[in-house]
Amino acid sequence: MEAKMEADLRYPVGKFQRAEKITASDRRAMIDAIAETPAKLKAAVAGLNEKQLDTPYRPGGWTVRQVVHHLADSHLNSFVRFKLALTEHEPTIKSYDEKLWAELPDSKTPIELSLPVLEGLHKRWTALLNSLSEADWQRVFVHPERGKMTLSDNLQLYAWHGRHHVGHITALRERNGWK
Repeated sequence: MEAKMEADLRYPVGKFQRAEKITASDRRAMIDAIAETPAKLKAAVAGLNEKQLDTPYRPGGWTVRQVVHHLADSHLNSFVRFKLALTEHEPTIKSYDEKLWAELPDSKTPIELSLPVLEGLHKRWTALLNSLSEADWQRVFVHPERGKMTLSDNLQLYAWHGRHHVGHITALRERNGWK
């Protein structure tokens, strides 16, 4: 029972599952999900005080503040990966230790520093995603730990990633009765 509760807290929208084939309609929904992430995040953190922002979303997990900053870090990295794959032949991207990044001093700064970054980034990212051809979606980058990933794979991952972390915050708010 405790393991199930931990899994539910860790994966409020379920674990990521990559689809082998996606349709144009699926892709459209994923691009829309990426476009909507900043507004959904902003709504999820609206009205939270400093103590609430410094509350972990689960025992041993990141604080709400760290989750917000992680989204900016991670989505910036993903945007760059898209651009590298579109401009180079199967580039090997640089991975990073997200846990260590979440411990850096900038992850303790006000969330108002990352929210506008995400808003502007997602507007640019969505414009880029909307411009891709069918062939572009099959372009590849090489992740040092995951191997080859198509842009279609990465789209799926990041459509899920935004929902996943916003879900951490909204589930915490609900559990704690934070209005």
